[in-house]
This record gives sequence, C-alpha cells and structure tokens, in this order.
Amino acid sequence: MGKGVAGPSALEVGKILVLFLCLFPSVSLQCKILKCNSEFWASTSSSGPEEEFCTALRAYNNCVRRTARTCRGDLAYHSAQHGIEDLMSQHNCSKEGPTNQPRARTPAPPPPPQLQPDSQERSDGPEQCHYERSLSRHSLPPNYTHCGFFGDPHLRTFSDDFQTCKVEGAWPLIHNKYLSVQVTNTPVVPGSSATATSKLTIIFKNFQECVDQKMYHAETDELPAAFADGSKNGGDRHGANTLRIVDKVPGQHVEIHARYIGTTIVVRQVGRYLTFAVRMPEEVVNSVEDRDNQDLYLCLHGCPANQRIDFRKFRDRAVEGHGPVKSRTGSQSHGFTYQAAMAKCKERLPVEDLYFQSCVFDLLSSGDINFTMAAYYAFEDVKMLHSNKDKYHIFEKDAFGSNAAPGGSDMFSLVLLNCLAMLLWIECCWVHL
Repeated sequence: MGKGVAGPSALEVGKILVLFLCLFPSVSLQCKILKCNSEFWASTSSSGPEEEFCTALRAYNNCVRRTARTCRGDLAYHSAQHGIEDLMSQHNCSKEGPTNQPRARTPAPPPPPQLQPDSQERSDGPEQCHYERSLSRHSLPPNYTHCGFFGDPHLRTFSDDFQTCKVEGAWPLIHNKYLSVQVTNTPVVPGSSATATSKLTIIFKNFQECVDQKMYHAETDELPAAFADGSKNGGDRHGANTLRIVDKVPGQHVEIHARYIGTTIVVRQVGRYLTFAVRMPEEVVNSVEDRDNQDLYLCLHGCPANQRIDFRKFRDRAVEGHGPVKSRTGSQSHGFTYQAAMAKCKERLPVEDLYFQSCVFDLLSSGDINFTMAAYYAFEDVKMLHSNKDKYHIFEKDAFGSNAAPGGSDMFSLVLLNCLAMLLWIECCWVHL
C-alpha cells in the first residue's frame, strides 16, 4: 500500500474550501477568508492557460495573507495556506509575478450525455485497490479490529477497551494515512454534562489508482447517502468502486465500504444522535503519520483519563435511592428509577454486559429512551464487524482498572488533543493532494 500521487483540480480545491466553511460557519463571522476563497474559485472554475491560473493563485495568496490578523485562529485560513503552497508546487507557479485577479469565466458546457463516463458503472479496478488481494500470498491473513462510538458517549477501542466519556465538542476518533474521522458531541440537555454525537466527518484520502479524496459529513437529521460532492463512489479513478456508500435505511443507516483498505464503516442516526462503528485491518489502524501524537486518537487509546466517567459510582447512587434518581445535572432523570431503566434495557439487551450497562446509564443520565436503541444497534454492529465472536460481549470485570483517576500527564495529553483537533482537519483537506 502506498501514498496517492494525483492532486485535485482547482475546482475540487474550491469545493473543499467552500464545504469547509459550510461545516464551520463561524469562520465567516470572524474573518474574511470566505471572500478570498470565493474569488479564487470563481476565477478558476474552468480550464484556462497555466499562466492565468498562477496569476489567480498569487492573487488568492495575497488575499489570504491580508486576512492573517483576523483569521489566524481559523481552520479555513490555515487550510487555505496549506492548499496554496501545494497548488503552487503542483503547477510550478512562481510566487513573484502578476496578481491581477482574472475575470471569472463561465464554465464550459458539459459534453453530450453519451460522452460522459459513468464512474458508477466502471469495473472494480486493479488488484492494488482490493486490500486482501494486494497482500502477498505468503503473508498471514489480516487481523481485523473494531471501534465503536455511541450513546452518551461510550467508546469501544480497537483493543476492546470500553469507556464512558465526557468529550464535549470536536474530537478525533481516527487519523491515519488513509482516512480521518472526527465527531462533535453536544449536550443532551442544555447545561448538562451528558453529551452525544450530533456531527460526524470522515475524510478518505486519495490513494494510488483507486480513489480520489472524498469527504462524508453527517449531522442530526441529515444522514446523506452520498459524499459531500454528491458522488457515491471513489471518483474517476480505475478503482473508484472500491469506495462506495450504501444507503441501508434512508435517513437512519448508511454503510461505507472502502475495500481498497479493507474497511467498513457504519453510521446510524438513532433518535437525535449519531452512532459510529468501523471494521479495519490492524495494519491500517497502525498506519499513523504522527507517532508522537497517536495516543490522542480515541479509537486507538481511548479518552484521556480526565474525560472518563466511572458509571459504577453513578449506578451506586441510583441503586441507593428510591424513586427517580438525579441525573448528572442534578435534575430528576425523567422518571426512570434504576429498576425501570434495567427493565427497559433488558427488552433489547438480555445479557448484562457493558452494552446493557451503557443503556441503563444513558437512561438514568439523560432520560432519552432512544439511547436504548443506540446501545442495541451498537451491539448489532459489533456482531457484524468484530472478527472474534468470543469478544462480542465485554463485561464489567474485564473493563475496569482502565478508568483510573487522571494524572498530570493525562491533563497535558488533553491540552495537546485540543490543539491537535484544530490542526487535524487542515491536514486532512490537503495531505497527499
């Protein structure tokens, strides 16, 4: 397996930048990077002389530099900086030269329908675009691992550690040479420490002859059956169909199959929140680019210790009480007693493993009955994606010891993670372009 070499067109770059601003609308309120991006996109929206493209790129660079004071903290500003450097190199543009902004051109009309290639119909492509076929015939069969993220929220790592976490805001789940995944968790009730996933972004990086770079973005009440550019596969390369989206239940269940890296991703909306599950070869899991910070990706090493919740303490308070218990906000937990929560979770999860315990915890802490189904589907995804049926269930006796109290090093890791979360998607949009 290797690195992709093909770069995007200016139009594709423009789409990435504009999409970035759609995902992070606060950028347009804090600085004027949107104006720079839209001017560049308009002036390069169709093919033209290389000199004209370089002129537009230099004008774009000057525009971005003028926003430095007000935009320095914005992800779109840094993303634009990295993209300009890459495009300058790809097109052999000099940093010195004319910068008059070319007049926006009207895109050329599309070719007749019979001349347009339908990438959805092409074959599956070369063997290097099939993970298992690309392995040496003398190598051992790949070891597939699983990570899941669901509920309020609960994390099952690639090493089968099970944790309940706070992790409000944006957090990276996966970041390696081939793809990146980030979730955004929001309070279930305003002011509550109970959170759940309301947004999910996945970036598949371009790879050899197989796939173009693709972004998938989902959020509450918007679970698309296509990538952000409207396509359902990996683009125009020979192995495009080794990356594809399957709409299993419209608006509720989407699967993304990335056969070129042996990976399957399941995204669901249950109630108002999203769940995530992935099956991935160990080789791909460990193909990290920044080994110094690999412990900051949640699916690899879990949540920082000071972001973990020992649900046993919450459960003990619930067992000791009579009637509805208090949630983590201090308010009554919507009428659920511990016994009522257990009975409700038993309807879907008869084995009292950590998926069952997560269900009980979520009902007590949030009162949202949809979390019952979130835990149920999370376990169904384990049965579909985990390679070892003996490890489907994780029990309390197997899990604890991992939720120790946080130390100074974990606090430092959290600070690093917050910084990394800001920079992660800059790299995602431009790495290997």
